[in-house]
Amino acid sequence: MPITVDIDVMLVRRKMSVGELADRVGITPANLAVLKNGRAKAVRFATLAALCAALDCQPGDLLRWEPADGEEAPDGVTRVGEPGRG
Repeated sequence: MPITVDIDVMLVRRKMSVGELADRVGITPANLAVLKNGRAKAVRFATLAALCAALDCQPGDLLRWEPADGEEAPDGVTRVGEPGRG
Protein backbone atom coordinates (compact mmCIF):
# COMPACT_ATOMS: atom_id res chain seq x y z
CA MET A 1 0.00 0.00 0.00
CA PRO A 2 1.44 3.39 -0.87
CA ILE A 3 0.33 4.98 2.44
CA THR A 4 2.67 4.17 5.32
CA VAL A 5 1.49 4.58 8.91
CA ASP A 6 4.18 5.75 11.34
CA ILE A 7 2.30 5.48 14.63
CA ASP A 8 5.08 3.26 16.03
CA VAL A 9 7.62 6.03 15.43
CA MET A 10 5.53 8.54 17.37
CA LEU A 11 4.88 6.04 20.17
CA VAL A 12 8.62 5.62 20.66
CA ARG A 13 9.21 9.38 20.53
CA ARG A 14 6.49 9.97 23.11
CA LYS A 15 7.51 6.94 25.22
CA MET A 16 3.91 5.74 25.16
CA SER A 17 2.48 2.22 24.97
CA VAL A 18 -0.12 1.06 22.47
CA GLY A 19 -2.55 0.48 25.33
CA GLU A 20 -2.09 3.99 26.70
CA LEU A 21 -2.60 5.52 23.25
CA ALA A 22 -5.71 3.42 22.66
CA ASP A 23 -7.14 4.60 26.00
CA ARG A 24 -6.38 8.26 25.23
CA VAL A 25 -7.89 8.03 21.74
CA GLY A 26 -10.90 5.96 22.78
CA ILE A 27 -10.39 2.99 20.48
CA THR A 28 -9.60 -0.63 21.23
CA PRO A 29 -5.98 -1.79 21.18
CA ALA A 30 -7.00 -4.24 18.43
CA ASN A 31 -8.32 -1.44 16.20
CA LEU A 32 -5.19 0.62 16.89
CA ALA A 33 -3.07 -2.39 15.90
CA VAL A 34 -4.96 -2.67 12.60
CA LEU A 35 -4.24 0.99 11.91
CA LYS A 36 -0.58 1.01 13.00
CA ASN A 37 0.23 -2.16 11.08
CA GLY A 38 -1.08 -0.68 7.84
CA ARG A 39 -4.02 -3.07 7.50
CA ALA A 40 -6.73 -0.39 7.79
CA LYS A 41 -8.60 0.56 4.63
CA ALA A 42 -9.65 3.94 6.03
CA VAL A 43 -9.33 6.18 9.07
CA ARG A 44 -11.94 8.65 10.29
CA PHE A 45 -10.77 12.24 10.55
CA ALA A 46 -12.05 12.25 14.15
CA THR A 47 -9.75 9.30 14.94
CA LEU A 48 -6.83 10.93 13.16
CA ALA A 49 -7.45 14.15 15.10
CA ALA A 50 -7.59 12.22 18.38
CA LEU A 51 -4.33 10.44 17.53
CA CYS A 52 -2.67 13.77 16.75
CA ALA A 53 -3.94 15.30 20.00
CA ALA A 54 -2.79 12.32 22.08
CA LEU A 55 0.63 12.22 20.42
CA ASP A 56 1.00 16.02 20.08
CA CYS A 57 1.79 15.77 16.38
CA GLN A 58 0.48 16.58 12.90
CA PRO A 59 -1.26 14.11 10.53
CA GLY A 60 1.85 14.13 8.35
CA ASP A 61 3.84 12.76 11.29
CA LEU A 62 1.60 9.68 11.25
CA LEU A 63 0.88 9.15 7.55
CA ARG A 64 3.10 9.37 4.49
CA TRP A 65 2.80 8.42 0.86
CA GLU A 66 5.40 6.17 -0.71
CA PRO A 67 5.12 5.10 -4.33
CA ALA A 68 4.88 1.36 -4.90
CA ASP A 69 7.68 -0.28 -6.90
CA GLY A 70 7.66 1.21 -10.38
CA GLU A 71 4.99 3.79 -9.47
CA GLU A 72 5.63 7.48 -9.95
CA ALA A 73 3.88 10.48 -8.46
CA PRO A 74 1.27 12.11 -10.70
CA ASP A 75 2.54 15.05 -12.76
CA GLY A 76 2.73 18.28 -10.82
CA VAL A 77 3.17 16.63 -7.43
CA THR A 78 6.27 17.78 -5.59
CA ARG A 79 8.17 15.08 -3.79
CA VAL A 80 9.86 16.44 -0.69
CA GLY A 81 13.50 15.54 -0.40
CA GLU A 82 14.20 14.94 -4.07
CA PRO A 83 17.04 16.93 -5.57
CA GLY A 84 15.77 20.11 -7.15
CA ARG A 85 12.33 19.77 -5.55
CA GLY A 86 10.46 21.00 -2.42
